Amino acid sequence: MSSIGTGYDLSASTYSPDGRIFQVEYALKAVENSGTCLGIKCSDGIVLAHEKLLISKLLVPGANNRIQTVDYHIGFVGAGLLADSKHVASRAREEAENYKSVYRTPIPGPIIAKRVAGYISAFTLYSSVRPFGLCSIIGTVDVHGPHLHMVEPSGLSFGYNAIAVGKGKQVAKTELEKLDFATLTCAEAVKHAARIIHMVHDEAKDKEFELELTWICPASQNKHTQVPADIKQEAERAAKAALNGDMDQD
Repeated sequence: MSSIGTGYDLSASTYSPDGRIFQVEYALKAVENSGTCLGIKCSDGIVLAHEKLLISKLLVPGANNRIQTVDYHIGFVGAGLLADSKHVASRAREEAENYKSVYRTPIPGPIIAKRVAGYISAFTLYSSVRPFGLCSIIGTVDVHGPHLHMVEPSGLSFGYNAIAVGKGKQVAKTELEKLDFATLTCAEAVKHAARIIHMVHDEAKDKEFELELTWICPASQNKHTQVPADIKQEAERAAKAALNGDMDQD
C-alpha cells in the first residue's frame, strides 16, 4: 500500500485502504518537530520538564510557558502546537472544575486523563475538524498517590512511570529507562530531567532553548508549581558539567 495520502488525507474521518488515518499521522509529525517534553513519576510526586525552543531572541524570558497548571494538584505539558496545547489545557481545567462542582472533591489523575483523551478523540471522528497536533503529558498527585498519563493525538491514553515526547524522545526514553522509580525522589528527578533535556538538545541544529521544570511533591505542599530558581540553576549546572565531562571523555 502507498505510504502517502493520495486523497485519503483530506479528512480525519476517512480511512485509507490499509486502515490508516493520515491526518492523525500528520499530527504526530507536528509532535516530533516540537521540543522534547518529559514527565517522571517519583516515589513522592511528579516532575515535568520541557525544552522550550526560543523562536526569537526578543522573547521575554519565561513567556509562553509550555507547562501549565490545570488544578492545584495537576500539571500539564504538551509537545506539538502551542495553540493546541493551550486549548486542551483550558478544556482540562473545565473538566477539573466540573468534576469538583459535582463530587465536591478534586478530580483523580486517571479520570482527568480519561476525559481529556475522550475530548481529543472526538476531533478524529468528524470531517469538519482536524486532530490536535499534540501529545499531552498529565501529572497529578491525589489521595492515591502520583499519577502520570500521556494522551496521543488519536485519543489513546496510557499510564507511565516516565514518558518523553518530541524531537529527542528516543534518547530521552533510553535514559529514563535507567532510573529506579520505586526509590527516586522528586529532588533527584529534577536533576535527571535537566540532564536529559540538555543531553537531547542538538546545539548544531536546534535554536537556543529555555528549560522549564515543575513539580508536585511535599516540598511544594503537593501543589503544581515551578521548581524553585536555586534548585533549577543547580540542576542545570550539574547537567552541563555532566555533559561536558562526557564530551571530554569522548
